[in-house]
Formats: sequence, C-alpha cells, structure tokens
Amino acid sequence: MTSRHSIDRRKLDHIRINLEENVSAKGITNGLERYRFEHQALPDVDYDRLDASLTFLGHRLRLPILISSMTGGVEEGGRINRNLAAAAQAHGAAMGLGSGRIALESVAAAAHFRVRDVAPDILLMANLGAVQLNYGYTARQCLELVRLLEADALILHLNALQEAVQPEGNTRFGGLIGRIAEVCAALPVPVIVKEVGWGFSTETVRALVGAGVAAVDVAGAGGTSWSEVERRRGNEFLAAVAEPFADWGIPTADSVIAARQVAPDLPLVASGGIRNGVEIAKCIALGADLVGLASPLLKAAARSAEDATQALDILGHQLRVAMFCVAAPDLAALRHTPYLHRIGER
Repeated sequence: MTSRHSIDRRKLDHIRINLEENVSAKGITNGLERYRFEHQALPDVDYDRLDASLTFLGHRLRLPILISSMTGGVEEGGRINRNLAAAAQAHGAAMGLGSGRIALESVAAAAHFRVRDVAPDILLMANLGAVQLNYGYTARQCLELVRLLEADALILHLNALQEAVQPEGNTRFGGLIGRIAEVCAALPVPVIVKEVGWGFSTETVRALVGAGVAAVDVAGAGGTSWSEVERRRGNEFLAAVAEPFADWGIPTADSVIAARQVAPDLPLVASGGIRNGVEIAKCIALGADLVGLASPLLKAAARSAEDATQALDILGHQLRVAMFCVAAPDLAALRHTPYLHRIGER
C-alpha cells in the first residue's frame, strides 16, 4: 500500500503544479472551436425568463455545471474543497470531490473531503480511481466512501495514461470492466465513470453502458494534461517518457458526439478544457446534459470562496447570454438548437 506521506506529497504536488505551471495539453484542443453559434438578433424570449435548470441523476440543479473532481486529503485541498462547495451551494451546481482513497485510509485525511456542512443541498459525488478495484477495493469500500463523505453518487475515474507515467502508478487495468459492473450492481447510489482528460472512444462508452453505469463523463482532451502534470514532478526518466503524450487523447467535442451516438439516453457529462459559458452552451448543444470544469474554478477557489462563487456566477451568466442569443429559453431548447454549426459545413 502506498504510504500516507507519499499520497500527501503527490496531492500537494498536483495542487502546486496546476496552480503555478502551464500543464495544458499541447498541440490538441477540446475541438469546440470548430463549432459556432448562429446569432439570432430577434430571439423572441425574455432574458430574465431563461431557465438553465435541469434534473440530473434525480437531483435538481439550477445550473448545468459540475465542479469537476480536483483535490482533497490534505489541508490545502480541504480549504479549496470547502470554497468550491460554498460556490456550488450558492449557485445550485453539482460537485465532484477529488480521489478519495486516502479518505478511507486516514481519518485525518477524510476531514479534508467533508463539505456537507457548507453545501447541504448540492449533488455531491465521491470519487475513486477505478483501477483500485484491481488492487483489493470492492463495492464495500466504495459504499463506505460514499457514506463517509455523505455523497449522492460515486465517480470511478479512469486514468491509464497518468498511472503509466507516475512513479507510484497503478497499472493493472486487466478485467477492470467486470469489476466496474460489480460496483454498479451493488451500490444503492448512481455510479458515474469518467476519464481525466483523454476522452472516451465509442468502444469504451459501449463497454461502460454494458457494465450498467448511471452516467459517463467523457473528460476529453484539450484542457489539463495529467501526463504534463506528472512530467513536472521531478522524476527525470518518467518525464522523458511522458513528454510525447502532451497531444494525446480524443478532443472533448468529438468524445461528446461519439458518446451520444452510442448511448442516446445515457446521462452525459462533457468536460475537458471547458473555459467559459459559451463552451458550456456548445457542449449542451452537442448532446451533453451537464458540463464539468476544473482548472478555472481551482484557481479561483485557491484564493477564496468569494472568488469561486463569482467565477461560477460569471459562467452562469455567460451561458444564459449564449442561450438568449440563440433563442433557447431552456436547456431542452439549447440541446436541440438548429443554430450550432460546424465551421465550413453549413
């Protein structure tokens, strides 16, 4: 088992590197720049009557925004989590917590994931690396994590590339889909499976649907690259191994479209390099139900809860302006808008 000190060091490294260094994917984008809304000068809808709310996994949200899983388990991560949770509570967004394995191994670390006292009403998701199911974790530990953090759902994240270039990496992915299916069948809460920034292929989405997942988060390429994060942690050999993977992955836009084609009715989260409310609107128009952001909100939450709340407020207003200017009174209309075009294909 990885030592508590080693996990603490890794989590602090990840926070520091994401805040201080440029770890965006290189040579690849989220693909959303290939799409453009056709402006409607006479939208025939009142701005103050726009409705950006939705129901996702049985929970009513006022914004179609997921604060994507980032951190936890260390004091700085706990402070950031509480700031993010306060913002989610203020705006009716959903929130995913960082990888919670350390919370099951340390009472002290678990405290840095707990946010229910500042966010009693939000859709809150616990999070565990799916590969841990091949290292002794079972549905029992998954349920324990959900209950410990008072979460409404469990995210199992897939990060094969990150694990492969990480000194502490867990790389036994063989047979993992069967173990995911076991957890989906056993847990009384929804299980969401997400990537961490390299996207899902159609084959992967089909496999996950077959395993019984409640939703998928494609987390495509074009935003933070976790191979770039790992490259900056000081291991020269693995840094050299990681270097050519800065442009790896399936762009977010492509992964959203592929997932929706394979699973037309599956709840779908789009994330990966989303930076503003116009991109949120594009993701919904391409087929997503919910849109996740991490990096822009991490930087705000590292400063204060007020900054995180304001950042989320700006995103919500940007989304509503986009809806207004394509005459979409609600998210269902935005989802089916005829006014999103692939550049060059009109």
